[in-house]
Amino acid sequence: MRFTLRQLEVFLATAFHENLTRAADSLAMSQSAASSALRDLESQFDVQLFDRVGKRLQLNELGQTIRTRAQGLIEQAASLETALAQHEDVGHLKVGATLSIGNYLAVEIMARYMVEQPGARVELEVANTATIARKVANFELDIGLIEGEVYHPELDMQHWRDDELVVFCAPDHPWAGKPWLTDAELLKADWIVREPGSGTRQHFEWAMHGLLPELDIKLELQHTEAIKRAVEAGLGIGCLSAITLGDAFRRGSLVPLPVPQRDFRRGFYFVLQKNKFRSAGIQRWIQMCREAVPGAGE
Repeated sequence: MRFTLRQLEVFLATAFHENLTRAADSLAMSQSAASSALRDLESQFDVQLFDRVGKRLQLNELGQTIRTRAQGLIEQAASLETALAQHEDVGHLKVGATLSIGNYLAVEIMARYMVEQPGARVELEVANTATIARKVANFELDIGLIEGEVYHPELDMQHWRDDELVVFCAPDHPWAGKPWLTDAELLKADWIVREPGSGTRQHFEWAMHGLLPELDIKLELQHTEAIKRAVEAGLGIGCLSAITLGDAFRRGSLVPLPVPQRDFRRGFYFVLQKNKFRSAGIQRWIQMCREAVPGAGE
C-alpha cells in the first residue's frame, strides 16, 4: 500500500481546517510532520490535492473526489481499532433524528441499546431533516432517522416504517367533530405548521398540492409541542405526525380532522453515508429500530 492512514488523517484534517497549522494541532502533530505527510501523499501519486489560496489550502476537484472515500477508510480503521481495544463489536454511536422521531421514538430505542450493550454510549442529536442529512453526509453522524425522503449523491436511504400526518384542531374549534374537511375549508383555515426544511413540512406541502399557494400559513414553528399548544389555544389548525398526537387525542385536548381526499401517508427512513463502514453497532441499531415498529415480524 503506497499511502498510510496517517497521511489520510492529515489530508482530511487539512481539508476540514483549510490550514496546515490548525490541521497539525488537531492531530497533535508538528506542522513540519503534517506538511511532510501531505507532501509525501501527493508526491507518491504525482498529484495535487489542494489549491493554495493565500494562506488557505482549498480542496481542488481531485481532492473533493477522494475526500469521502478517504473518510470512509478512516472510519473503518477507527471501528476496527475500537473493536480490538475493547474486545467488542457493538459500541458508541452518534445518531441524528428529526424532531418527531427524536422526541417520540428514538429515546426508547437508545435506552434499549444502552441496556443491551453495557458501557456503550449513544449521542442523540435532534434537528430537522435537512440538518440531519447534511451531518450524515459530512460523517458528523453515524446514522440518521428522518421523516420523508432526501436526495444526496453520498447518502443511502433505507425505508424504516410507515407514518401518516394528521390534521387537527382544538376541541372547541367550530370544525371539531366534522366528518371531513373539504378543500374549500382547508383554504379558509389558519394553519400552524412546521418550518421549511423539516420532513413534516415537506410532506404537508406535497399533500396540499394544488392548494399550497392559497393556504393561509399563520405560524411556522420548529417544535411539535409548540404547534400543539398554539392549536389548543385556538390560534388555528395544525398538521403533524400521528405519533406525536396520540396522547393529546386520548386526553381530548386536541381532536383529529379527517381530510380523506388528501394523501398524508409517508415513510420514516434510515439515512447513511454511502462510504461509511457499517459497524456492528450501526447494524444492531437498525435492527432494534425495525423491531420497535408495531406489528413488525407478525
